[in-house]
Amino acid sequence: MSDNKKNVIARARAIIDSYDGKPIRIMEVCGTHTHEIFRLGIRQILPDKVRLISGPGCPVCVTPVDFIDEAVYLAMERDVTICTFGDLVRVPGSFGTSAQTSDKKTAKIGSLAAARAAGARIQVVYAPQDAVAYAREHPQEQVVFLSVGFETTTPSSCLAVKEAQREGLTNFSILTANKTMPSAYAAMKDSTDAFLYPGHVHAITGTGICEKLAEEGTSGVVAGFTARELMTALAVIVKKTQEGSPFFENCYPRVVRAEGSPAAQRLVEEMMEPCDARWRGIGVLPQSGVQLRPEYAAFDARVKFNIPSMQGRENPACRCGEVLQGKCMPSDCKVFGKGCTPEHPIGACMVSGEGACSAFYLYGGDR
Repeated sequence: MSDNKKNVIARARAIIDSYDGKPIRIMEVCGTHTHEIFRLGIRQILPDKVRLISGPGCPVCVTPVDFIDEAVYLAMERDVTICTFGDLVRVPGSFGTSAQTSDKKTAKIGSLAAARAAGARIQVVYAPQDAVAYAREHPQEQVVFLSVGFETTTPSSCLAVKEAQREGLTNFSILTANKTMPSAYAAMKDSTDAFLYPGHVHAITGTGICEKLAEEGTSGVVAGFTARELMTALAVIVKKTQEGSPFFENCYPRVVRAEGSPAAQRLVEEMMEPCDARWRGIGVLPQSGVQLRPEYAAFDARVKFNIPSMQGRENPACRCGEVLQGKCMPSDCKVFGKGCTPEHPIGACMVSGEGACSAFYLYGGDR
């Protein structure tokens, strides 16, 4: 680390260490922030009056149970090949439900991993374009990509649909659980004194929503992911809080611009439309999701396969929903680190590499 970076971190730490005002609750909206703050040892050096709480910033974690049930239904009942990011494979679906396996024996299918064990075709991919390539190479199979994520990943799903349309692929579609952050900020604003806004999201959307929230009384900063960027962002929150007025600062200017990415915004607006979306633990937030527009219905798995309405059921032992709202720490959950571990997860927050529970488990708790 260069002397300049060390000096920046030292100055930031001095500001944070000297804080002696009212307690500050800072919500990390981004799951990567949660893990990096732990990995870098930042959480452990914060004074008691500066408290970090995790929010709904892990896309896999906030994906509702009924979405997993839909994916299992497609794999087991409609003989569809599911292409998905690896984290989703082990996310639990509805607690204690059952489905028909391909050999007509009844078995409990509580996740995509269980569906795969029962004979379903579950392919792990690293990008939606990989799913398009799989569909191209397997024309005899119907292929569905599980499109999960926030504003950061939605454009790539749109590009995949465009690619499939251009090539005339009739065996490719997407099952959407894409969400947008503004409604989540609004839902969480009373749980925090300042947001640590996700840098990747605002590289796409720009900073307009953050500025608007500051005008309405909700403070926050956009942060990067290095030690210097995170410490600087936290120091800015501490210093600005002492000034007493709501604020917003872009502490990630090398990536985030006020206007965001107009090209990505245009692509999503062209192909997607807002819809109500269910967030694990939070419930339905109006107009907080996006789905393909009617002109792209041929690539919408819910339309294509006429998926029935599903009401997911959480495992009652899991407090993942409360963790995502900042209402409790992962270690407050009775099954944390006991019945629920990364090897045998009960909740999505323990499965995902961005989940708060997995961070607490891997790095040893809050302190």
